[in-house]
Amino acid sequence: MRNFKDKVAVVTGGASGIGLAMARCFAREGMRVIIADVEVDALTAAEREIRDVGATVLGVRTDVSHSQDIEALAAKTLKAFGCVHIVCNNAGVGGTPGALWERTLEDWKWVIDVNLWGVIHGIRTFVPIMLKHGEDAHVVNTASIAGLLSSPFLGTYHATKHAIVTISEVLYAELATAGARIGVSVLCMIRVFTNPGGVGARPTRRAGKG
Repeated sequence: MRNFKDKVAVVTGGASGIGLAMARCFAREGMRVIIADVEVDALTAAEREIRDVGATVLGVRTDVSHSQDIEALAAKTLKAFGCVHIVCNNAGVGGTPGALWERTLEDWKWVIDVNLWGVIHGIRTFVPIMLKHGEDAHVVNTASIAGLLSSPFLGTYHATKHAIVTISEVLYAELATAGARIGVSVLCMIRVFTNPGGVGARPTRRAGKG
């Protein structure tokens, strides 16, 4: 994509950290921005911040681990703006450090539901919309350097991030084969200073937080 003015961007985990930085960048480019996040207070503050700089923004409370939340996010986006050009599947959690054999099934489920299923839900929901409108579009999946390396005591996190990297590569190849005007990027950052309550802090209820 080369022209961003008045195009529509959706960012999950968009109320803090990398997601909020993405939302700010898209707003500066003149895009209409949808911020999705599970944390209502942070979402309200992020929506207000983006609106205060003169951008068009919509905040949607979204738990990316639930497919129905992503489907509702897409429906609200289309109702408000009629189209989607950039989707950033960014929401994620760090998980609880420890040896693999010490991780409970609930530990695994929490990290996989948010990190991996959040990306899967985003692809399954938004890529068909992009294919249908046929305009230039782009998918950005947030992985990590943890998707390229393997370190002890972070196995649940590494497993999901490795999966996101290969899913992104496969999606790129499949869209290219189909001749679609949809690009794919996978973000593999080394270290990001973000809200400590977002990545690595386990909520009382599993939820997708960027």
